[in-house]
Amino acid sequence: MDRTTGFEQERPRLVALATRVLGDPVEAEDVVQQAWLRLHRTDARADVAIDNLAAWLTTVTTRLCLDRLRARVPVPEEDLEVPETAPDPAEEVALAETVGVALQVVLDRLSPRERVAFVLHDSFGFEFGTVAAVLGTSEPAARKLASRARAKVARPAAEDPLADREVVDAFMAAARGGDLERLLTLLAPGAGVTADDAAVLAGTPSRIEGREAVAAFFDGSAHAALAVDVDGRPGYAWFHRGEARVVFDFDVVDGRVRGIEFRADPGVLGRVVRRTAVTPAASRASGEQEPGPTGPGRDGEDPR
Repeated sequence: MDRTTGFEQERPRLVALATRVLGDPVEAEDVVQQAWLRLHRTDARADVAIDNLAAWLTTVTTRLCLDRLRARVPVPEEDLEVPETAPDPAEEVALAETVGVALQVVLDRLSPRERVAFVLHDSFGFEFGTVAAVLGTSEPAARKLASRARAKVARPAAEDPLADREVVDAFMAAARGGDLERLLTLLAPGAGVTADDAAVLAGTPSRIEGREAVAAFFDGSAHAALAVDVDGRPGYAWFHRGEARVVFDFDVVDGRVRGIEFRADPGVLGRVVRRTAVTPAASRASGEQEPGPTGPGRDGEDPR
């Protein structure tokens, strides 16, 4: 079997792996294409021998993913000093059989090496020896990376307020970016939008029912909304001259948005606190701008 045929047989698995690591199917396809180009270049080199094509493609694809993750988070990663001890049997337990929306959001918080170690071992079942070879580290260090990632992923949302915050920020980033598919994945079945009387008077819809209708409403909109906390919960709000006018109060359950309430009651607005930073999903979106004197319609336009 020639390498081209072998690559095409491996392509679906490589795309699945890259998508799991990167969280972006388009970027995953690009990475796999880069792996193919590297394979193609080796055909002209007599000094490069590939004994196991599947393993070679896995290593190249994963390292390309790792480079992209590092480019997203350009900060030094701490070195691991791990004693050569016998593995803990608990380390062998795979935490997740599939990666849903909630887990993908949590993966965004892992360092690049933690993310790769977790996905390769816990999601795809690679032995730690293989994980270590891909990461260029020792097997105990690979175990430690996966263990540390597993602990972060397993932490209940109630113990980690960033989980809901990242879901909200990812939702708003998808809204601004016009990513309808991402909005749909972040919305729970039966999701809806409601509004208090003050918000309706300000021009918001009184009710939107169904995941598809909610996604369509937010698709490409809300560029002027800013990140806030509402009674300790993550949300967004439209501001006018430095004062919150309408708040998006999110109800997040199990990593998905179950509901959004537009709130403009003065008592609620008085408890709104601006957030000075957003989570990675939103920070990679277009920059936030302080809105001008507009009402709470789509794209900051006055809805009345």
